[in-house]
Amino acid sequence: MREPQQDRSRATRANLLDATLECLAERGWAGTTVVVVAERAGVSRGAAQHHFPTREALVASAVAYMSEMRAGSIEGLPGEGERETEAVLEVLFGLYSGPVFRAALQLWIAAAADEALRAQVAPLEAELGRQAHRLAVGLLRVDETRPGAREMVQATLDLVRGLGLADLLTDDSVRRARVLRQWAWTLDSVLKPET
Repeated sequence: MREPQQDRSRATRANLLDATLECLAERGWAGTTVVVVAERAGVSRGAAQHHFPTREALVASAVAYMSEMRAGSIEGLPGEGERETEAVLEVLFGLYSGPVFRAALQLWIAAAADEALRAQVAPLEAELGRQAHRLAVGLLRVDETRPGAREMVQATLDLVRGLGLADLLTDDSVRRARVLRQWAWTLDSVLKPET
């Protein structure tokens, strides 16, 4: 039984977007072309250009797709509950590691020099930042009415993002574990309500 044309078209489009993220993560911005993406997705250049007539159209759709994937990963993480602060930091680090983060990083770098791309990427990243902040507040059980609490949460997100960057070039897991252990102690001593 043949699958309906609309389903095949939707599958091809998703395949092209997945291939775009893989190419961005592995080859960077300069190495992500419609031809390379089509080859990776196993479709003809014509089929790719049917869905995305230009590289800009492909990347614009990939930006939105990546944003949805990253938002979905945030929403899929465990909510509030009793857990060790160090384990929470590992969960938050997960937001800034892996192939989707690598692809996002390539877009950030390209967007720094491309105003049109920046206009697409910046609002989506701002929303993801807000979602990550809300997640961190919930997981760390932070009372943001306490002076400095909001800044400590933001420092935590900046720290795990930086650790994600450090992990791009080498396996940084040993040093990361020590840093997260120390930061967990700091967070517990500063943010936990006094009894």
